[in-house]
Amino acid sequence: MYRKHFGLKVKPFGLTPDADFLFGHAGYQEAFNVLLLALDSGEGFIKITGEVGTGKTLLCRRLLDRLAEENTTAYVPNPLLEPLQLYRAVAEEIRAEFSGAVDSHDALKRIVRRLIELGRAGRRVVLCIDEAQAMPDRTLEALRLLSNLETKKRKLLHIVLFGQPELDARLAGHQLRQLRQRIVFSYQLPVLNRQEVAAYVRHRLKIAGCQEIDLFAPGALRKLWFASRGIPRLVNILAHKAMLAAFGQGNDSVRASHVRRAVADTADARRGWLFLPFFGR
Repeated sequence: MYRKHFGLKVKPFGLTPDADFLFGHAGYQEAFNVLLLALDSGEGFIKITGEVGTGKTLLCRRLLDRLAEENTTAYVPNPLLEPLQLYRAVAEEIRAEFSGAVDSHDALKRIVRRLIELGRAGRRVVLCIDEAQAMPDRTLEALRLLSNLETKKRKLLHIVLFGQPELDARLAGHQLRQLRQRIVFSYQLPVLNRQEVAAYVRHRLKIAGCQEIDLFAPGALRKLWFASRGIPRLVNILAHKAMLAAFGQGNDSVRASHVRRAVADTADARRGWLFLPFFGR
């Protein structure tokens, strides 16, 4: 709707994870480096957590793309599965023969055979599970059994869990202590600071074809940071609505007043404001 008005080629603040708009801030890059280091170290279990909207899915996809050429990768986007369903999903991803499997034990044996085949062919197998905080306890236990698969020298399967902070709370419980103890590398994705929010907005506008570097006024950027709490998905929602507000008023730039209108229309946005000696427009 406002693309032509602001001279944009594409919508800059979509909610669907898009690698073309990847913003590699310091925390994101550190998380990616932790993943690569842990996998190169041969660890069986790795965990990445972060608030809703901090970019876990995009990080997962970037990792899968990086590993795809020299590794066999498996991706489970919906972990709300029973143990046998999880094993079926993993078997399908690594092309293990699964037809006829009658129970979890039988399924596990078939997965092991396939992992051994891939290992002999020199293929490292990496399983990424998104939204892992939704996985039932019994399925997390089934996942732990998968992590036990190894030869005398190395793990047959590397598992990366991506989840919200609730995953940490669940793993802290006594019932899942065996799984918790197997996680050697962990990282919590940070939110963006004020300077990073400003850089993030400008980055996405530039990718979208914007020629005006200061399309968002300084005051608008500060309000975006505060109201979004530095969560990229909320930044996208608020920036999109603010641009709609500016377009509706016929303005050529986005001001703090437009962000205020976006905040009023967004349930998860933080209200109020911090005292600053200057606000800009």
